[in-house]
Amino acid sequence: MKKLLFTTLIGLFALSFSFSQKTEQDDGFITTPSGLKYKITEKGRGIKAEAGDKVSLHYTGKLTNDTVFDSSYPRKQPFTFTLGKDPVIKGWVEGVALLHQGDKATFIIPPELGYEARSTGKIPANSTLIFDVDLINVQKAVKITAYDTTGIESKTTETGLKYFEINNKKGKQATKGSRVSVHYTGYLKDGKIFDSSVQKGEPIKIELGANQVIKGWDEGLSLMSKGDKFRLIIPYQLAFGEKGRPPVIPEKAELTFDVELIDVLPPIIVEPFNIKGKKQYTTESGLKYIIVKETDGEKVPENATVTVHYTGYLDDGTIFDSSIKREQIFSFPLGKSKVIKGWDEGIALMKKGEKFRFYIPYNLAYGEKGYPPVIPAKAELTFDIELIDF
Repeated sequence: MKKLLFTTLIGLFALSFSFSQKTEQDDGFITTPSGLKYKITEKGRGIKAEAGDKVSLHYTGKLTNDTVFDSSYPRKQPFTFTLGKDPVIKGWVEGVALLHQGDKATFIIPPELGYEARSTGKIPANSTLIFDVDLINVQKAVKITAYDTTGIESKTTETGLKYFEINNKKGKQATKGSRVSVHYTGYLKDGKIFDSSVQKGEPIKIELGANQVIKGWDEGLSLMSKGDKFRLIIPYQLAFGEKGRPPVIPEKAELTFDVELIDVLPPIIVEPFNIKGKKQYTTESGLKYIIVKETDGEKVPENATVTVHYTGYLDDGTIFDSSIKREQIFSFPLGKSKVIKGWDEGIALMKKGEKFRFYIPYNLAYGEKGYPPVIPAKAELTFDIELIDF
């Protein structure tokens, strides 16, 4: 039940609290004004976790009857999230903000700070949750300094893309089809940062010319070489268009990106699943699927957050999207309409470790209009999907 704590339905909780009224009980637990109970069982000596910091911790989650519903320890990988930005339950946001690196603590989280009246996985509705946590690492938020363009003459392409060459290292050139590693910070016209890989502490990897990013990025990065830093000023026609991407990107928004091209990487070759001799099934909705690899793994439970690798193909075999090419697994809450209908229906049929090929009719994908310019109108899509975990 990996990333069980993630939920798009629970809003982020403010990190500034008044603890003047918190009370300590005989059992050593302290109760905050919100109702969270916590006890630090082993004191660390590291830095305090604050809003914007990237935190990594191990945990075990139990119900009040001692039933364990989730734990990071069997996965041998700590759970990492950005405090106050990534969506986790309210009790975690408040609780982790009380800790220092190296602290071990127990949280008793009432329903109103957890999953409230909803059931999720092994957690019944209105459950009080108990977490034993070990805060392993606190990575402080990175301070962003905008590129200085003083004295640098801008250049404008035929499409209207404006750019400043902050430095030009004349390294390996990025071209269409190149896989590149990029750090970036995106600004709105008022100077507000709306997204930054620098703050997240990890560059992104994309394939140029594969419709993985906005047009202004594909064009701008193809002008750069390894080690270059450019400022790109992208008109709305080359960004998110007339409608923007509410609530983050306004209508007809001109966007500014400070971009560093860290590396030009070898291409990743994606091999389509081998479906030779495999039986095809069709559901009542018209979804077609082939079980490419079958396992004895656990079936996806209701309301689970699933983690997958996937590659999507158009009718002519063109890859329009692939988590494998990005070297980044994809996680989302199943059955919450966060993906196309064919995905919600199809992945619910899978078990952990299985590989399916799906043929998704347009009415279960992007509909009559498609998703220009990537997905044509009335497009049937093919997806090779591996269910890694949930």
